[in-house]
Amino acid sequence: MTGAPIDGILLNINPTGQLVLGGVLALIIYGVALDLRIGDFIEVFRRPVAPVSGLLAQLAVLPAVTWAITMLLKPQPSIALGMIVVAACPGGNISNLITHMARGNTALSISMTAMSSLLAIVTTPLNIIFWAGLNPDTNALLRQVSIEPLSFLGSTMLILGIPMMLGLATVHYWPRLGHLLRRPLQILSFLFLVAFIGGAIFTNARYLTTFVQSILPFVILHNAIAIGLGWGTAKLLRLSGYDTRAMTIEVSMHNSGLGLALILNQFDGIGGAALVAAGWGVWHLISGWALAAWWKRRDPHPRESQIPRTDTAE
Repeated sequence: MTGAPIDGILLNINPTGQLVLGGVLALIIYGVALDLRIGDFIEVFRRPVAPVSGLLAQLAVLPAVTWAITMLLKPQPSIALGMIVVAACPGGNISNLITHMARGNTALSISMTAMSSLLAIVTTPLNIIFWAGLNPDTNALLRQVSIEPLSFLGSTMLILGIPMMLGLATVHYWPRLGHLLRRPLQILSFLFLVAFIGGAIFTNARYLTTFVQSILPFVILHNAIAIGLGWGTAKLLRLSGYDTRAMTIEVSMHNSGLGLALILNQFDGIGGAALVAAGWGVWHLISGWALAAWWKRRDPHPRESQIPRTDTAE
C-alpha cells in the first residue's frame, strides 16, 4: 500500500460547510466551558502534585512522545499529522465518567479536564505547530495546505479562546442559563461531528480497508502508549491506586472531536489526519471502557466521594 491513497484524500468542504464547521468548533468549546467550575481549579492548587504532573504528561510529554513515534515508525504524513493533532488536544469530558466507573478519583479527573481545556487555548495550537514542524514529512504537509505558523497560532487561539471566555462568562453571570444550555449544546455538537464522520466514511468508503490496515494500528498503538504514560507517571510519583486510575484515563482520553473539527476547519480536511481523529474518538472509548471494567471488577465497592458532576459526551 503506497502513501498516495491516504495522503491524497481531501475532504473537500465548500464555504458554507466551512462556516458550519466553525460553528461546530465554537459549540464544542463553548459546551466544554459551560462544564467548568471554579472549584475544579481550586482542587488543582489544593493538591497540586497529581493534577500538575498529569497535565505535564498529557500536554507536554505525550506530544513529544508522539513526535518521536512519527519519526521512528514513519507513518504516512497525514497519519502522523493526525496523531500530533490528537495528542495536542485536551482531555475530553467523557473521561470523568470513565474514571467514575473505574472507581478512580473523579475529582482529580474533573480538575485535570478543566485545566487542560483552559490551557488548550494556547497549548493545542502551539504543540501542533511545534511538533508537526519538527517532522519533515508533516512540515511539508503544513506547507502544502498553506499553514503559516504565526497565523495558525493566532487564529486557533481566537477560535478556541472566544467561545471559552463566553462559556465561562455564562456560567459566572447566568448560571441557570448555563445549566440549561450545557447538555443540549454538547449533544448537538457531538451529533454534528458524528454526521461529519459519517459523511467522510460514506464519501471515502473505498478507503475503509486502507483505514483498517494503515490507520487503525497506529491509533491503537498511540492510545496504548498514552495509557502507559499516564499509568507510568502515576507510579513514578507513587500515587495511590485511586489517583492512578484517574491519571491513566485522563492522559489517554483526549477530546478527539475537537481534533477532528480543527483538522476539517484549519487543515483543509486532510483525510488521513481526519480519519486518525475519528478513529481515536471511537477507540479511546473502547479502551477506556475496558480499563474501567477491569478496575471495577478488581474494586467492586465504590467510594462515596466518587460522584461525577456530569455524564457528558465528548
